[in-house]
Amino acid sequence: MNSTAQGRILIVEDEPRLAAVLADYLAAAGYGCRQVHDGADAMPAFHDYAPDLMLLDLMLPNRDGLEICRELRGVSLVPVIMVTARAEEIDRLLGLELGADDYICKPFSPREVVARVHAVLRRFRHAPQASAAPGLAIDEAACRASVHGRDLELTLVEFRLLRTLAGTPGRVYSRDQLMDRLYADHRVVTDRTVDSHVKNLRRKLADVGGEDWVRSVYGVGYRFEV
Repeated sequence: MNSTAQGRILIVEDEPRLAAVLADYLAAAGYGCRQVHDGADAMPAFHDYAPDLMLLDLMLPNRDGLEICRELRGVSLVPVIMVTARAEEIDRLLGLELGADDYICKPFSPREVVARVHAVLRRFRHAPQASAAPGLAIDEAACRASVHGRDLELTLVEFRLLRTLAGTPGRVYSRDQLMDRLYADHRVVTDRTVDSHVKNLRRKLADVGGEDWVRSVYGVGYRFEV
């Protein structure tokens, strides 16, 4: 099963067999997965894949998990589950202080990891989110958004576009990354399709008194900026 209905998971784990087992279990549960086995490749993979959650091993070649988590938190609030064979309390506390959302120690059951992933994503998606811009409210569960109490009449794709961009203000998304996030069925669409959705979103924001928060980044894509 190769579905992304539940979300996209980036597995950063230097044991290829373990990473493959986790990917198989997560795929069976409806998640899309990408595997990275070297710490130096973690952040490039994050920016390219735009995952919904990162499974991050603590001990990695070239860059350790704590350093990666620290850098990640500088650009994104994407949930992180730290994975390690080191169960010392100091590592546990340091990992969580750096912004990890959960912590799981080896050895573990792959089913337990899937359950943790599901629980963290559910908590993250349903938790009240700080507004990315003055007056903007995004209701993840109801797929609705408003500006100063005035509803935005968004299509599902437009809602996903706003949610993605506003979820990480300042982060630049390429058109390819946005297409992956907007269309769960991976239909074939063009760059112009994304541009059209951005144009419609900007118009609807303006209609309810919102500002031009969706900015174009020439030659790259789009970002949300207040």
